[in-house]
Parts: sequence; structure tokens; C-alpha cells
Amino acid sequence: MSGLIIKPRARLFHGHDWVYSSEILKSFGDPQPGDVVSLKDGKDRLLGSAIYNPHSQIVARRYSRRRQDLDADFFRRRISQAIDYRKRRNVNPRLGRLVWSESDGLPGVIIDRYGDALVLQTLTTAMDQRKPLLVEALVSLLSPAAIVERNDAPIRRAEGLELTTGLLHGAIPADLAFESAGVRFAPDLLGGQKTGFYLDQIDNYQQIADVAAGRRVLDCFTNQGAFALACAKAGAKSVTAVEISADAVATARRNGERNELPDIDWREANVFDYLSAEERRGTQYDLIILDPPSFTKSKSRLDDALRGYKEIHLRALKLLAEDGLLATFCCSHHVNAAAFQEMLIEASVDAKRSVRRLARYTQSADHPIVPTLPETEYLQGYLFEAMPGR
Repeated sequence: MSGLIIKPRARLFHGHDWVYSSEILKSFGDPQPGDVVSLKDGKDRLLGSAIYNPHSQIVARRYSRRRQDLDADFFRRRISQAIDYRKRRNVNPRLGRLVWSESDGLPGVIIDRYGDALVLQTLTTAMDQRKPLLVEALVSLLSPAAIVERNDAPIRRAEGLELTTGLLHGAIPADLAFESAGVRFAPDLLGGQKTGFYLDQIDNYQQIADVAAGRRVLDCFTNQGAFALACAKAGAKSVTAVEISADAVATARRNGERNELPDIDWREANVFDYLSAEERRGTQYDLIILDPPSFTKSKSRLDDALRGYKEIHLRALKLLAEDGLLATFCCSHHVNAAAFQEMLIEASVDAKRSVRRLARYTQSADHPIVPTLPETEYLQGYLFEAMPGR
């Protein structure tokens, strides 16, 4: 087997599973993109098995601490372990993420379940090459009606992979649908955001809906309208939902009609511009939800991202009524909790509003967090209450 000799101070020795080119002392054999390689220290001691791609910024990703082939038995075993983990966490067995990359020991593999249909992403070269083995394992373990390939994520380009979507097995059920926070959705598995829905927010949709009754709600970056619809279903006084994508607004409106929630005010607009216009009009809301897409995919753009976060929080705080609530989420692991809190402090000072933190939110249990892999913890959320008379 080919392999890599790892430098003494590499992150691998501190529990991380990634190896960058700067952390390689030398290689042996002739490893090719997608190959399994052995990782060793300078004394020829085995550190584990990894998938290899010299064209990626992350040259090797460890998936086992022992010598381990990527064969059919391995995939069946790892997927079974991931399913069992979610059973122990009481995750809905028919709706959620079944496998989440390094968090389940399958770097670059994402498998989501929507009822009788599965959606597969292979975001690393090695796993993409072994797609037939993954499909075989899923069919034998779960007997799905369909397995959809959603390999249109731009991150594949970093591995030198093409973007593609399609059907790998079976046929998508015509009546495919699921329920979240009392709202029924019909996911677009071939064209919807991510794999068809933001599964990492499943728990949070209900938690925000729980504080929405009787309130004037503004849902920013609504996408398919999950937060807006959950709040309307829970008895919000009024709901306005803003999204820049015309296709997403159309999908959200159809979701509203499907659930007989026609009174939501869907707005196709840039959120930054919309908040500014609402401030000039003197509009106030009792609950504002900020759930933007990631403002940065790299650490080098962190300052720009924090400026963007600060602007939307500053404008949202100015629109909050007395005792109003601000539910805010950040889905970039580059923005840690300390940086996010400092940004919010600055925004509240500039807005001349004092707030109390009522709750913290995180990604749902089907997106497990591995402490030695900080990249696995990426979604943070908070609920703040505006303090009256301050």
C-alpha cells in the first residue's frame, strides 16, 4: 500500500483527521487520486488509513486508525453504525441525515433520507469513485424506492470533480412528502437547496414556532419558507417572509398553499435593502428571524462576513418592538461563538438597543459534532429579547 509520512507537529497528532500538503514529510509508493493510503509517523508507526487526492487542499482524510480497505463490507458497516447512532438519539428514522461525512467516518459522503427516497452526495474523489459500492450498501440496508445523486455542490470542484445530478436507483415516489413543525413539504430532490431541505434546522423550526403565537413575524432569507410557515401554523398574528431568489419564493408560496396558509406576505427582495426600507418606514416586528446563507466559505473573508452579519443585525434590532424577539442563526464554522457574540454586541450598541439572551440553538442531532473536528460544528443560533425602556 502507498502512504504518507506525516510531520511531527501535524494536526493529525491532535485528533484531527485531515492532512494538508504542508504536513507531509514524504510519500512512498505511487498513490493516485482516490487511492487508500497508509499514514505513518517518522518512526514507521501506523497512524491510520486515509483517502488521497493530491489535487485537493486537503491531501488526505483519515477514515480509520487501523489498516482498512474501502470495500463493500466497510460501507455496509459504517452506514449501519451511522443509522444505529441516530436511533439512539431518537432521530426521525424517515427524515434526516443518515450519514454526515467525517462525523460518521465516511469523509465526503452525505446521505439524507426523505421517506422512501435517499439523496447521496460524494464530495471527495475516493468516495465518488466508489459510488456503486455506496448504492449497493444502501439498497441492501434500506431498500429505498429511489436513490438520487445531488453532486452539484461547488465544493466538488476543489476535488477536481464535475458537478452532476441524477437518479442512481429506482424512481422518486410521485407523492413524496414529509412534515416538519406541523407543516407539510414536498421536497424537490433533484433541484431544491442542498439535498431538498435544510435538515440541520429541523429542531429549530419548531422551537422558533413555539414563541411565534400572536406576534408580527419577519422571516429573513426565508428560502422555502420553513420558519415562516412554522410560525404561521403556530398562530402568528402576521408573517412577512423575504427571499432574493424568485424560484425559492415560488416554492415557499406553493408550500403555503399546500398547507392552507395563504396569508403570508412573500417578498422577493434583497434582505439588506428590505430591512433598510422598513427602517425608513418605521415598521416594527415582534419576532425577527435571521437565517442567512454562509457569508464566508474561507477564513480569509471572515472580516467581510462579520461586517455583513453586523449590518443585518443592526437593522433588525432597530425594527424590533418593545419586548420583541430576535432569532438569529449562523451557518459558517469560520465564525465562532466569540466572534458572533462580539458582532452582536457591536450591533446592539450601534442600534442603541439592549438585549437579553433567552436560548441557544445548534444543528439537529443527525448532524453530529466531533470535538476534534471543529468543522463539524458549524450551525449556531440564539434567541434574544429586546429589553424595554433601555
